[in-house]
Amino acid sequence: MSGIIGHSMYALLGLKAAAQRKLPMAPIAQRHTASYLAGAYIGSDIQTMPEAICVDTGREVGYGTVPLTKSPLTGGAVKPWKLKVADREYTPREIHGLFYGRSHLVFGWSKEERENAVPWDHLPDYFAEVIEDAFEFFDPSERSLAYVFGWMVHVVSDSLIKSIQPGIDLYLLDGKYTPRNRPIQDLITYHDIGVKELQLNWPALFHDLSTTPVEPVQFHYMRLAKPRGRLAQQFSNAWQPGQAALLQAVLVENRRWCRFHAEEVVRDMQLVKNAEGRWDGNEIIRQGVGLHYDQMVELADKAAFRHALWQMGEAVAQMFADTVQRSPRLAKLPAGESSDWESLSRQWRRNP
Repeated sequence: MSGIIGHSMYALLGLKAAAQRKLPMAPIAQRHTASYLAGAYIGSDIQTMPEAICVDTGREVGYGTVPLTKSPLTGGAVKPWKLKVADREYTPREIHGLFYGRSHLVFGWSKEERENAVPWDHLPDYFAEVIEDAFEFFDPSERSLAYVFGWMVHVVSDSLIKSIQPGIDLYLLDGKYTPRNRPIQDLITYHDIGVKELQLNWPALFHDLSTTPVEPVQFHYMRLAKPRGRLAQQFSNAWQPGQAALLQAVLVENRRWCRFHAEEVVRDMQLVKNAEGRWDGNEIIRQGVGLHYDQMVELADKAAFRHALWQMGEAVAQMFADTVQRSPRLAKLPAGESSDWESLSRQWRRNP
């Protein structure tokens, strides 16, 4: 799915599953949902920035690292967008190369830093050290903890949906995570699951998450701050505090562009009736997927898409549970309360 829809849904389902297990993450994430969702998206996807500038209008367009050969506004020429920090300019691709692996941990590192990837079975330890340090050094505000919990969701869900780690059973149209099936996942998640089943107000959720503040704890978990605490003791490699100023500019830009990107995503998700009276996505989606919306719904049902989402929620909750076992301060916090995850599980647990 597109980043903001997919990761928001994974976070919300993981929260429901965590509440059902009475994990202490749940009450904090429920009280600070905007920060939790922000962590689940821009807490990792540091490439959330424009890709180019429309030559005809001068407006910023696109999404960082997704190539653009012509302007989506006019069809005319584009020129590269760059982030200026001090006396240097950085393209989204350069920023991606510097920081993407640091926020995703398991994958995404540059070739030169690939040895810094954190093995999957070490993730609960990494997360627990970050949480313990958050209590020690970062207030410890519930808001910053909610952001960390959201970031954990992103690391887990990206690893699963991109097949870095097994655990999601999904073959939709032409695979699990492909350019052709992502629009299907987005549309079904946005409309049939998000709006109809879960009564989500997507525009409000996206607005709230994109207006959250930069959280200092992100510099720590990306190891771009001065090494300290339990994280530095257990994971002493790859600390680069000299990059903190650049990351600060990146995180501010992430929030600025996220607002525009979210509005564009909401527009792209609107369904229209075609000449045959059938619901469809926009022209770009129709051309890319080659299916009417009702055909997408049927295909998603055959692929047991909801079951895959249930698996994702369970995987997130399991990572939460494994982390609680390693974080004494977190384990002492009040437990969550039951949610509607049990009823969703009855519907989604098994393939139809």
